[in-house]
Amino acid sequence: MTDETNKPEAETPAEAAENLAESLAEEPAAQGEAQDAAASGPDIAAIQAENADLRDRLLRAAAEMENTRKRAEREKQDAARYANAGFARDMLEVSDNLRRALATLKEDERESAAGSVKAMVEGVEMTERQLLAIFERHGIREVTPKPGERFDPNHHEAMFEVPGSEHPAGSVVHVLEAGYKIGDRLLRAARVGVAKREDGAQNGGKVDTTA
Repeated sequence: MTDETNKPEAETPAEAAENLAESLAEEPAAQGEAQDAAASGPDIAAIQAENADLRDRLLRAAAEMENTRKRAEREKQDAARYANAGFARDMLEVSDNLRRALATLKEDERESAAGSVKAMVEGVEMTERQLLAIFERHGIREVTPKPGERFDPNHHEAMFEVPGSEHPAGSVVHVLEAGYKIGDRLLRAARVGVAKREDGAQNGGKVDTTA
C-alpha cells in the first residue's frame, strides 16, 4: 500500500508561474555580478604596457653598462699606451744629441778619419738606429716633414721664417728638430723654419697656422 502522505504536493499553475518569474529576475543580477568580477580582474593592456616599459629600461641599463665597460677598457689601454710618454719625451733628447753628433762630421772628414774614429761613428749610428727601433716597438714614430711640405700647425712648430726661399710660401724649409707621436697623440712637434710670403711686409710676415 503506497504511502500517499510522503508525496510532494504538485505545484499549482500560479506557484509555477511565480517561481519562473523569480528565476528570470535573478539571471540579470547574476550576469551583472559576472561582469563586475571581470571588470575588477587584471587589466591586460596595462600589464603589457608595464612589461614593455620594464623591458625598455632593462635594455637601456644593459647598453649603459656595456658603454661603461668599453670606456673603462679604452681608458685602461690608453693608460698603458701613454704611461711612458714622459720618459719617451726625455729620451728624445738623447736621440737629438746622437743625430747632432753625426751631423757635425762631414763626409770627407769621415773618409779621412782614423780607424778608431770611424768605428766610433759607426757605433753612434748603430746606437741611434737601435734607439729608433725601440721607439717604434713602443708605438713612438717620427713625424718629421720634408722641405717643401706644407706647414701643419697640428704637427709642426714654426721657429722662424725664411725669405726668398725656392719653396712655396707657408711650406717647410728647414727642420731643426724631428717631431714624434706616441700612438695617436703628438709627443713633440717638429721644429721647423718656414718659407716667408713675398708680401710679408704688407701682411706682417706671419706664417699661416690655420691649415
